Amino acid sequence: MRVRFLYLTCLYFLFFTPLVTAQTFEGITIEAEVDDPPYDRGLYKHWIDADADDEKTRDEVLIEESLVPVTIQLNQRGERKVIDGLWVGPYTGFVTRNPRKLQIDHMVPLKEAHISGAMNWDSQKKKDFANDLDLPQALIAVKSGANGSKGEHDPAHWMPPNRSYWCQYLEDWMSVKKKWELSVDQAEVDAIKKGRAVCNKYKSGDALEGRH
Repeated sequence: MRVRFLYLTCLYFLFFTPLVTAQTFEGITIEAEVDDPPYDRGLYKHWIDADADDEKTRDEVLIEESLVPVTIQLNQRGERKVIDGLWVGPYTGFVTRNPRKLQIDHMVPLKEAHISGAMNWDSQKKKDFANDLDLPQALIAVKSGANGSKGEHDPAHWMPPNRSYWCQYLEDWMSVKKKWELSVDQAEVDAIKKGRAVCNKYKSGDALEGRH
């Protein structure tokens, strides 16, 4: 009788206990960030020459985003380096012809990716993420100071000074998270919702004060 009771109890919990499903935001899992094992930038190898054309990821992005044909020069290692072009950094509206004043930013920073699920990836997938040229939004050329200001932050802690770019920034952030199946935390979700609520007003030229 005891065995039968245990069997029936198991059946009850199997068929009648509701399943706990993860919360999601636009198809992305919402969960707390986890830094275990601890983030190590060296695990996300970049910049690389994935297609063996003597142009590393940084220069590939500079070529793609320049508003005019770039000038390329070979360095001592035989690598093709961009030395001139024309770029507009979307975070601040900064305009330059000098690529040395630009850094290539990971739209979703490497540490943010790590604590949002990438810590479980193998080394090849981490390298692929760090050098993603297939998704244009994943890597962008920005003013060095703006990239340093953003650091490892998500939208809950940093948004571009150029508010007319907010709508695009949040859309691009979500595109990267979706492609790589990275999670979002609740503070990130709340910030994205708030940013979307006002970004169209910035684009239309409305004068809004404060971070919102």
